[in-house]
Order: sequence, then C-alpha cells, then structure tokens
Amino acid sequence: MNSADDELRPEYDETVLKGGVRGKYAKRFAAGTNLVRIDADLAAAFAGEEGINDALRWVLQLPGAVDRLTKR
Repeated sequence: MNSADDELRPEYDETVLKGGVRGKYAKRFAAGTNLVRIDADLAAAFAGEEGINDALRWVLQLPGAVDRLTKR
C-alpha cells in the first residue's frame, strides 16, 4: 500500500491498532441490554416510550398477568 491509499491519520499508532478482535465485547453488551422491538402498528398507538411503559405497567397489574405472560 502506498501513502496515497493510507487513510489512517498520522496521530494514530498503527502498531497499537493491529491485533484487535472484532466484537470482543458484543456478548457482554448484549447481556446487559433489555431493548425490545415494538411493531410499528403498536408503536403508532402510543405517544412515546412513556406511554408504552405506562400501558405495560397497567397490564402487569391485571390479576394473573405475570403468570400468563411469563409461562412458556
């Protein structure tokens, strides 16, 4: 590779960058997240995430909701 093709800025030390592992922390990150994708038609029914959270809290107050929702 010639210097015209080199896009690395001069302030970065290339020797430090070599040997990196792609996705090294991906599993650890995924384990600490609790994101849930809401279907577009459902999301459109709410003003925002606060409305969705309020609705879910209301559902969880229904008798037996936790048992029904957590059974697999």
